[in-house]
Amino acid sequence: MDFRVMGLESPLFHTLQHMMDMSEEGAGDKGYNAPTWSYVRDAKAMASTPADIKEYPNSYAFEIDMPGLKSGDIKVQIENDNVLVISGERKRKEEKEGEKYLRMERRVGKLMRKFVLPENANTDVISALCQDGVLSVTVQKLPPPEPKKPKTIEVKIV
Repeated sequence: MDFRVMGLESPLFHTLQHMMDMSEEGAGDKGYNAPTWSYVRDAKAMASTPADIKEYPNSYAFEIDMPGLKSGDIKVQIENDNVLVISGERKRKEEKEGEKYLRMERRVGKLMRKFVLPENANTDVISALCQDGVLSVTVQKLPPPEPKKPKTIEVKIV
């Protein structure tokens, strides 16, 4: 079954498609390694963490919903010089004695998004601000390269 044909192109469905393809290829192969639990957990977190991306003349802006997290619970990192990784984890509060849930609908668990930054992103100038459960990350753009001036070669007469 190809989830892309069905119009389901989220990271979670991409991971499920990859796992199904691998299981068909690895059937009967004793050397087949299933995806690790952390890989599946990260894929699920990326699929369920909504984000908006905006481009401005001098920067890129990322807005990610991080409900219930304090700024100390959120990590904003750069991996491999051009991948912006935003993550956090929302944990369920401990139950008090005599308390029981009648319904639990609010999401708990890992929140994560990864973005490959364009070449003109200045990874040395990044700011992050969390307000009302929305994380805003701003990545400044590098100034455009100056056009190269033509190089004049002296012609010698022999």
